[in-house]
Amino acid sequence: MSERAQIGVTGLAVMGRNLARNFARHGYTVAVHNRSYAKTASLVADHGDEGTFVASESMAAFVASLERPRKVVVMVKAGAATDAVIDELVPLLEAGDIVIDAGNAHFPDTRRREAALRAHGLHFVGTGVSGGEEGALLGPSIMPGGSAESYQWLGPILEDISAKVDGVPCCTYVGPDGAGHFVKMVHNGIEYADMQLIAEAYDLLRQGLGAGAAEIGRIFAAWNTGDLESFLIEITADVLGHVDATTGAAFVDIVADRAEQKGTGRWTVQNALDLGVPITGIAEATFARALSGSTPQRSAARGVLSAHTQPFDVVDRDAFIEDVRLALFGSKVVAYSQGFDQIAAASAEFGWDIDRGAMARIWRGGCIIRARFLDRITQAYQRTPDLALMLADPYFAQTVGASVAAWRRVVSRAALAGVPTPAFSSSLAYYDGVRAERLPANLIQAQRDFFGAHTYQRTDRAGAFHTQWSGDRTEGEA
Repeated sequence: MSERAQIGVTGLAVMGRNLARNFARHGYTVAVHNRSYAKTASLVADHGDEGTFVASESMAAFVASLERPRKVVVMVKAGAATDAVIDELVPLLEAGDIVIDAGNAHFPDTRRREAALRAHGLHFVGTGVSGGEEGALLGPSIMPGGSAESYQWLGPILEDISAKVDGVPCCTYVGPDGAGHFVKMVHNGIEYADMQLIAEAYDLLRQGLGAGAAEIGRIFAAWNTGDLESFLIEITADVLGHVDATTGAAFVDIVADRAEQKGTGRWTVQNALDLGVPITGIAEATFARALSGSTPQRSAARGVLSAHTQPFDVVDRDAFIEDVRLALFGSKVVAYSQGFDQIAAASAEFGWDIDRGAMARIWRGGCIIRARFLDRITQAYQRTPDLALMLADPYFAQTVGASVAAWRRVVSRAALAGVPTPAFSSSLAYYDGVRAERLPANLIQAQRDFFGAHTYQRTDRAGAFHTQWSGDRTEGEA
């Protein structure tokens, strides 16, 4: 063989195809393979002028075309399809070779695969990739896990093709085994919350102002010049300004109000329950998608459930718009704070030693949740690496604190008008809960001791105690 490839991609659907092109555009010789050779041939025919591709019809030929240590990016559907490709690859590889799963795998699967391949002397790198098909081609945010040794070989290539912000790559080593895919999962959970919050802000402006999509789009465009500047706010303005070619109506008004999901939001919430981390904004956003698709329940409720609402009369339009903006900002910061708490909890649980400030830094470009205030998050963790609560960082305590009065006005007005704001409301409740001097959990623990002898702790002395509720109600140490 005349030329060996520096990296290979197997699985040439849109994401795999674009990642291969990205590698080639950066000067790497790229081995390409797909189960159907037609896709491989199509990639070379359509984009062969972008760089050097080495096409193979068989997996054996694909592996043979790679220089050592072989670096193989697997870009197939998560789950059984990924396992099938790995099973085909492993017998063809040699000790020290690197398999990179760049799909949206569930992190427990990544941990299992990493352990299995490590037993064969192979490196398995579960890698989160965010940015969609455009990011894959032009520069995504990349979150690789696996062994630190594998990153020495792989890191320079991934950093090269990643997005750059101020010349800094949006890629860094995350941590061992499943750390990379875990961080990508939480990224997607934050994305769920962010999108739901934006949708609630849109709905409030629509119902409170009686504004049309184009006008609301202009409001979002203005917001994108300030603290809320982000990719999602930017595309929201674009979507709201789009007109449907068939009907001439605002495009968003002809889209059915049922949001789908692929599972990463559910995984995030399920894991948070396992870790005992309250990610209420992310959870409510995930459940809001589920509610939107609950067609039989929604049909049964219409015209049957009483509303008892008050008119949504907005007297000062500019003041209301500013209130919604501030409520959106506060709620968004809560979602990020909760997500970073979840990363910290998992890092401690699995021994990953994840640098949260570095995660915020690599999310500044390429990824879906890229936003202006990610710089502030990085700075917060640089100031206090073991920061217990991102919201308590002086910058966020001040800026979110300045939004709270508006946030309360928005949530209360929405409740009186019957406009559902699950993510706004739960985020505000979390803010109030985490700042409270005393929560009513004391009563819950007393109840648990009453019916299940689960014990309780006292405020005035150390230890665990139990009261003889069915007896003489004397208290004793447990």
